[in-house]
Amino acid sequence: MVHVLGSRTLLRPTDPERSRVFYGEQLGLAVYREFGTGPERGTVYFLGGGFLEVSGRSPVPPSPAVRLWLQVEDVAAAHAELDARGVEIVRPPVKEPWGLVEMWITDPDGTRIVLVEIPPDHPLRYRPGT
Repeated sequence: MVHVLGSRTLLRPTDPERSRVFYGEQLGLAVYREFGTGPERGTVYFLGGGFLEVSGRSPVPPSPAVRLWLQVEDVAAAHAELDARGVEIVRPPVKEPWGLVEMWITDPDGTRIVLVEIPPDHPLRYRPGT
């Protein structure tokens, strides 16, 4: 068995500086570390229990199959804050049939990001009889 000590999601954006502005300034992710120099330098952001590394450059955007799932405390508050910062809201907060409240945004390369609020009575938080 492999003993995993940590993990991070790696993004190779088409325009690294534009992506750093999006993730650092518009989305407001805190920087964990930075490395290298120049436009392709790396920036690693805290992402809840993991990390998001934006580094290097890709001639093409990521596959539409790539998505980020970010749990937030209050999706309505996140919606208001991100809208005020000019983030493109693909879909405002909606309570899904499975009980989660979800909102969709995209990064500058079109990577879809879902912001999720888990209500206190949802099975992901609460298990009756345990």
